[in-house]
Amino acid sequence: MDERVHEHAEILVDWSARVESGDNVVLSIGPDAHELAVAVAEQLGERGANLLATYSSGEIQRAYLQAHDGDFETDPAHDLALAREADVFLSLGGGRNTSATADVPGKKRQAYRKARQEIRESRYDSRWVSTVHPTRSLAQQANMAYEEYQDFAYSAIIRDWEALADEMAQMKELLDEGSEVRLVSSETDLTMSIEGRTAVNSAASVAYDSHNLPSGEVFTAPADTEGTVHFDVPMTIQGERVQDVRLEFEAGEVVDYAAGQGEAVIEETLETDAGARRLGELGIGMNRGIDRYTDTILFDEKMGDTVHLALGRAYDACLPEGESGNESAVHVDMITDVSEDSRLEIDGRVVQRNGRFEWEDGFES
Repeated sequence: MDERVHEHAEILVDWSARVESGDNVVLSIGPDAHELAVAVAEQLGERGANLLATYSSGEIQRAYLQAHDGDFETDPAHDLALAREADVFLSLGGGRNTSATADVPGKKRQAYRKARQEIRESRYDSRWVSTVHPTRSLAQQANMAYEEYQDFAYSAIIRDWEALADEMAQMKELLDEGSEVRLVSSETDLTMSIEGRTAVNSAASVAYDSHNLPSGEVFTAPADTEGTVHFDVPMTIQGERVQDVRLEFEAGEVVDYAAGQGEAVIEETLETDAGARRLGELGIGMNRGIDRYTDTILFDEKMGDTVHLALGRAYDACLPEGESGNESAVHVDMITDVSEDSRLEIDGRVVQRNGRFEWEDGFES
């Protein structure tokens, strides 16, 4: 086994999930993530955790959804009990077909998501972390040779997370102290309120309220969004290709939209519920170990020179205690490239221009 698989597993268990003896751990395993699952199981055994392994397959989900009449039971008790009892939930992505559920009717996907909302919320209450094992299907989606993709993935995953956390703390401080963010590029001019919000220094660890490995972003929960935004980075949403998405906001809600490809997916997302028309996240990518787009959101949204926005659910970690943020059954991220002809302002101060932050060499104020 590639030694980097063991390093990946150790980072996931120790740094990311902070697993302790006696923890009840649910390990969700993608079809081609077997090697990583074996390495993670070994780490969990060494720490005296309680392991329950489950199998997660897009093809199995497709078969179930296609056959079902669409009248899904709300939060079935056995699944809800599992989510509630887990101290740690680890998701190891690694499917054989990244578009396995592409032909499932949108209305049925919506109904399934809505019926499982409390299950999702219970998992969010655990120390949950999502990661991926580099697979041939992901390499193909990224248009890379398999060995090339492995090198790419591990350069983003196996790194000095404490050092990156220290750097990202500078952006967190700027957002925490700010009231308004403005994002400007050739086809984007968007303002968002961040008054009273707390930014998350997403350093790939639950200790930082961060739940992805790799990570490397700072994010917050915006409100009162106004203006237009163009998402120029192609991506796959619900198994379908989406690109050149344009959204127009008034009084915090999407009032118009268009897409060069996959417009029906955007429509499906927006029609999920009332919260799906509002933003739940503003994220600023800061992981320089990610140097190209791969059509995998787990990597692409963390890339330096990008900003991403998510329609739907806001994360509680960004909100004042007792305040309820934007609620939705979806959280759909879309990405805009800010490497050229762009700037990010906080209260009128330019803190990033053309992808360079104010503390980096090459920044132009």
